[in-house]
Amino acid sequence: MAIEEYRQGRPFTGVVGRTTDESSPAWPAPVRATKGTPNVLFVVMDDMGFGHLGCFGSPIETPNFDRLAANGLRFTNMHTTALCSPSRSCIVTGRNHHSNGMASITELSTGYPGYDGVMPFENGMLSEMLVDQGFSTFMVGKWHLTPSNQETATGPYTRWPLGRGFERYYGFLGGDTSQWYPDLVYDNHQVEPPRTPEEGYHLSEDLVDKSIEFIADSKQIDPAKPFYLHLCFGATHAPHHAPKEWADRYAGAFDEGWDAYREKVFARQKELGIMPADATLSRHDPDVPDWQAQSPEARRLFSRMMEVFAGFLSHTDHQLGRLLDFLDDQGELENTIVMMISDNGASAEGGPTGTTNEAQFFNNAPESLEASLSVIDEIGGPKHFNHYPWGWTWAGNSPFRRWKRETYRGGSCDPFIVSWPAGVNAKGEIRDQYAHIVDMVPTVLDLLDIEPPATIRGVTQAPLHGVSFAHALDDAASASKHHTQYFEMFGHRAIDHDGWRAVCPWPGPSFAEATAAFGDPISSARLSQLDATGWELYHVAEDPAETNNVAADNRDRLIAMIGTWYAEAGKHGVLPIDGSALARMVGEKPLIAAPRDQYTMRPNTQTVPFFAGPRVLNRPHSITAFVEIPDGGAEGVLLSQGSAAGGYSLFIKDGLLNYVHNYVGRDLFRVSSSEPVPVGKHELRFEFEPTDKPDMPNGKGSPGHLQLYVDGALVAAADAAVTTPFAFNPGNLTCGSNPGSPVTPDYKSPFKFTGTLHKVTVDVSGDLIEDPESELRVHLAKQ
Repeated sequence: MAIEEYRQGRPFTGVVGRTTDESSPAWPAPVRATKGTPNVLFVVMDDMGFGHLGCFGSPIETPNFDRLAANGLRFTNMHTTALCSPSRSCIVTGRNHHSNGMASITELSTGYPGYDGVMPFENGMLSEMLVDQGFSTFMVGKWHLTPSNQETATGPYTRWPLGRGFERYYGFLGGDTSQWYPDLVYDNHQVEPPRTPEEGYHLSEDLVDKSIEFIADSKQIDPAKPFYLHLCFGATHAPHHAPKEWADRYAGAFDEGWDAYREKVFARQKELGIMPADATLSRHDPDVPDWQAQSPEARRLFSRMMEVFAGFLSHTDHQLGRLLDFLDDQGELENTIVMMISDNGASAEGGPTGTTNEAQFFNNAPESLEASLSVIDEIGGPKHFNHYPWGWTWAGNSPFRRWKRETYRGGSCDPFIVSWPAGVNAKGEIRDQYAHIVDMVPTVLDLLDIEPPATIRGVTQAPLHGVSFAHALDDAASASKHHTQYFEMFGHRAIDHDGWRAVCPWPGPSFAEATAAFGDPISSARLSQLDATGWELYHVAEDPAETNNVAADNRDRLIAMIGTWYAEAGKHGVLPIDGSALARMVGEKPLIAAPRDQYTMRPNTQTVPFFAGPRVLNRPHSITAFVEIPDGGAEGVLLSQGSAAGGYSLFIKDGLLNYVHNYVGRDLFRVSSSEPVPVGKHELRFEFEPTDKPDMPNGKGSPGHLQLYVDGALVAAADAAVTTPFAFNPGNLTCGSNPGSPVTPDYKSPFKFTGTLHKVTVDVSGDLIEDPESELRVHLAKQ
């Protein structure tokens, strides 16, 4: 007999009598998708430029991205916000970034609706829409959409992935992480990677393994149930981490330099039809050094950094290929809507010369060329946190000008691929219709024949801002339905309207041409001046690389577009226009936990992010571990913070109590007891006493005395000539072990303490010396 079902939330349709023989049952119907509903796969890359994929003209080998393009469509006119979190908020909601409260990354939030970093629940995510339509919903990889003060074990968890409609999650919550030793969260709890780099671990591979696992788990129970997988690789954001054999494939490939790369990519883009045959390549950027003017040693170093980046991208492409092969083997790929996008253009955060360790950049302690060359064969490996020079950034955004964080097309126009073999007849074609990432959600809903929900979990939903481009998938000649789109990032503004583009760069068209410094606020008087004389105008329908500023000849059009920008800004919460960066960071924000002088840490608990933990740098502080040493002794880490890129560790080895401070991966300062810690209960204490003020502009934290105590008795002392001035990155604090890369070569991670560790207290009641500008650099580089 067929089971009687009724729609959930509706009245019971069975019969309830006095007894079961007088009654008939009925069941609330499970939510089921319509038979044959396609799966949805979003692949989001990080800091990947328009000229990085092979199918967009790059010499970098990306056969699986190319495979998607050959079986689908390449869009040449897709736009992002030019920054990480803002773009990601648009991709999942179909609303503009300021309307999502995501004017910037959450670490730089301010107390205005468009800037507070708190995504409103009335802007529902695609995951929340599809889970109610019978989809399995999986989030894998980078998130960076939770307010930064809510990324700890104390929550709240309402804006973690599982709080926003995803049923399963595996990835990292913040802006970046090591690909070899990532900070991983599984659902709502922290986990360690399943293997070590020595055992072949890499994050990109792990993310694809989990993607396959999540899909397989669901399909083996209900093969007909569609899935939505939101896969966000850490690649190709710094650190550029790649297995050496993948980087070595590109040995010598970039020796001609970044100008030659651009010219070759641009020529190939014309051959492919990505760029019009009569298009003009954008100018040599004034901030980019001339390749031939660099010394042979510098060119060798810069070439290797690009080889590593290329290996990183090709390695990621290979992992994507494993996922596509799995879907193909399962008979799912044909009926999967795949959309691939990057969150913004290529990143210039490596500076003009790049770095092998971003911690040195954050701490104003840049390495010398000789120091970089001494580890050239290790770049991309577990010991380093590397980023290429911004000449390669500019090249990777070919043919456009500028880069991430700026609203020129180098920051905001990205490669976009759509593939759905079962639903789209066109294959291998190019689409040049204007689109923006807010259009992805409405297009998916259109293809699935789903109306945007009026409410989600009882919350009335705001209208979508994007428009569907589904009509263009099989009709290359159709017009775009997205006519007008505003842009704003740190006061850098732009607006697109029907083939025209107005840009108001702040603080200038380049750093060399700027009238202020990046991050300077925009006063009312300055804004009036910018609106009067600072806007540029480009007819991008004919000049896609923004090479010919035609503002002087089209004054009326420009004035109308500026007015339209303000109308859009008012509509979406862009005001007040804020060009500042440092001021945003240091401004007061709501706190989950109030600052305090003493922190108590316990073993086997989640690690604590750097900015949520005790601030020990440049101030007197103590670390006290309450332990029991068994017969036969014990060893292991009592408290550690950071990694091989910089940090500190208090540990016991060979019975001796040790403390090591790792200064930006460059020097180790240590103190060790001469006698073993006795058996029994003890208080093991480290104290730091500064002996001079820090020299932060020159990358030197406070020198000081390093002192060890056992039960209150001084057992060892030494001096540190310099300490880390500002931040450890990675900077997680861990009690009872050192997960990830070891702070010191004295042991191998995780080196868990083998005795009994009750707790560790950190006292920071001494005065704190801060450097807000260095803190800002950390936040901006992690977006």
